[in-house]
Amino acid sequence: MSRRRDSPWPPVLAGGLLAGTLDILYACLFWAIRADVPPTRIFQSVAAGLLGEASFEGGAATAALGLLLHFSIACSMAVAYYLAARRWPALMRRPVLLGMAYGLLLYVIMNHVVVPLSAADAGSRDPTWIALTVLAHAVLVGLPIA
Repeated sequence: MSRRRDSPWPPVLAGGLLAGTLDILYACLFWAIRADVPPTRIFQSVAAGLLGEASFEGGAATAALGLLLHFSIACSMAVAYYLAARRWPALMRRPVLLGMAYGLLLYVIMNHVVVPLSAADAGSRDPTWIALTVLAHAVLVGLPIA
């Protein structure tokens, strides 16, 4: 009788969902404390990548779209790491170091490639936000994915 291999997809998707949850909680907490911004507005800012400024007029529907997009992106990031790790096993052997490096790479790609190509505005240039977000991508996004 052949032994059936366990599917890698549940832990890969769990990593994406955990990273997405930690990342969105970080953003919601930061902006709630810093500027009294409600979570709905944070979610709508994600939808703005697709809809532009109209996302802020769409209420709960565009907030839900933003949340769906956010988790889709986070899960896609986890799938990309898994696929890369199949080719480069060091990604699995050194998950802390390389997971954090992956989180930093994701920060650069999202903020210097994806957002500028989207319909969203450039986002906050608050130095505290930027510094903490770089750290958050390393620890709250890259590590759970790895």
